[in-house]
Amino acid sequence: MPYTLPPLPYSYDALEPYIDAKTMEIHHSKHHQTYVDKLNAAVSGTGFDMKSVEELLGDLNSVPENIRTAVRNHAGGVSNHTLFWNGMAPNAGGEPNGKLSDALNSTFGSFQTFRDTFTNAAVTLFGSGWAWFVIDKNGSLAITTTPNQDSPISHGAKILLGIDVWEHAYYLQYQNRRADFITAWWNTVNWKVISEMFQKSL
Repeated sequence: MPYTLPPLPYSYDALEPYIDAKTMEIHHSKHHQTYVDKLNAAVSGTGFDMKSVEELLGDLNSVPENIRTAVRNHAGGVSNHTLFWNGMAPNAGGEPNGKLSDALNSTFGSFQTFRDTFTNAAVTLFGSGWAWFVIDKNGSLAITTTPNQDSPISHGAKILLGIDVWEHAYYLQYQNRRADFITAWWNTVNWKVISEMFQKSL
């Protein structure tokens, strides 16, 4: 099978107390694995299994119509979750510095305004989906959301940071309190990796 489940860059309990080990284990080994398995099933024998997940998402119109929805959903699930895991780390959080800090201040006025705007987007997103911090197709920093497993990559954006607000991302620990989960999640944001991605985009 061309697509495989990437290992987490830390242990399942590494993000406690902000995200509990059981949620991380189920989310990674069950939910993410299912997206991998279903993507493999959708593209098997089509020739599209030779493309990277990012290539699939970046040109969905080239995918045959009979598998396009499955590829959109499951390639999105694979890509989105990989970005989610890599955007977090133990002993992280705080604020970025350097060029990313300057860019946030220039675009949003302050880091706190950026954080508040991102948080509001994540809290108020109806149903299941994601909130994103991206470089949009015009090269500007932006906060956006997508429903389900849709990816900003399909709209020409480069993702810097994303948060999963499907209930399976937080329900065991936070029940229906999505806002509490998002507040806790800020303590896990890996600004070192995000800043490096931003620098490479310049």
